This record gives sequence, structure tokens and C-alpha cells, in this order.
Amino acid sequence: MLADTINRAARRVPAWPIYILGLIPFGWWVYLGATGGLGAEPVEALEHELGEFALKLLIVVLAITPLMRLARVNLVKYRRALGIMTYVYVMLHFAVWLVLDVQILSEVWADIVKRPYVTVGFVAMLLMTPLALTSNNWSIRKLGPRWRKLHKLTYPVAVLGALHFVMLRKGFQLEPLIYMAIILGLVGLRYLPKPGRRVARA
Repeated sequence: MLADTINRAARRVPAWPIYILGLIPFGWWVYLGATGGLGAEPVEALEHELGEFALKLLIVVLAITPLMRLARVNLVKYRRALGIMTYVYVMLHFAVWLVLDVQILSEVWADIVKRPYVTVGFVAMLLMTPLALTSNNWSIRKLGPRWRKLHKLTYPVAVLGALHFVMLRKGFQLEPLIYMAIILGLVGLRYLPKPGRRVARA
């Protein structure tokens, strides 16, 4: 079976290369920006690429549990590395906006308060920070059952991230709506009964 083949391969491939390979897109976009390959608005293009890649990584993270439950594909060992890389790209997205776009520090808070899409994105980043800080074995041991509850924040973070993208693209645009639909679908799958579990009758 395909699932067995993937699971055997996953057991042999460690998670640590994700931290190295995950930075390749960032390096490529920086190179493009420095050589004029990001168009007339390189800062805006870099912001967009970083933010969209973070959303893509977040979708992969959200898909790991449904894959395991529905297709018996076990990629759980990669979830921590993928989650951390998602946060790295969120922070890079924020740093480009802060340093290269806004530039004037006194205007940062004004933008966060006055622009709803910035507010939504900033809240998503704040909620994601404790998830990144506790993505280690020490935190799992110290927090115990509370760790799993804390990391359920991944779901509202994902929805807020998609909403940030939708609000950023003013008017009806298909691409951010597709991201929102995928994320809502993956979050919704969490509430499906697990295979083999009987659904209680009302």
C-alpha cells in the first residue's frame, strides 16, 4: 500500500533537514529582490511571498493529523519542524513589513490599530508565539496535559492567518478564498469522529 511505503520512508528520513531546506525559498526571494527579480515593488512582493509561504506551511501542519486518521499516513515526526518553520516565515513576513515597509517605528502601532487586516495578522502572530516557544520536549514535560490544550491555538491561528490574507486582498479574489476554504476544511476535519468510534445517538 502507498501509505505503508510512505510510512517506511518517513521512518528513515529525519526531521532536521526541514530546518535547512525550509530556508531555501527565503534565500531565493532575497536573491531575486537584490537582482530586480521581484518586480517594481520588491518589498511588497517579498512580504507577499513570505506570508503566503507561511500559510502553505501551516496548511501542511494542519493536514498531518487528517492524513494519519483518514489515510494512515504518519508524518507526525515532521510536525514540530514544520510548525517552527511556519513561525520563522511569519516572523520574516513581519520583519520585512516592520523594517522595509513601514520603517518609521512610531507608525507601527498606528498601522496595527487602524488597519483591520494588520490587526488580524498581528493577533495571529501573537497567538503563534507561545506555540513556537513551547515546541520542545522540555515544555511538553513541564506543561503535561496543558501542552496539548495550548497547541489547539493552532486552529484559530490558521483561520486568522487566512482571514488576514483575504482582508489584505481587497475585493473578490479567488486565491485567498481558496486558502481560507482549505484551512476551514482541515480545521473542520478535526471534529469528525475517529474511524472505528461509534457516534453517540441523541
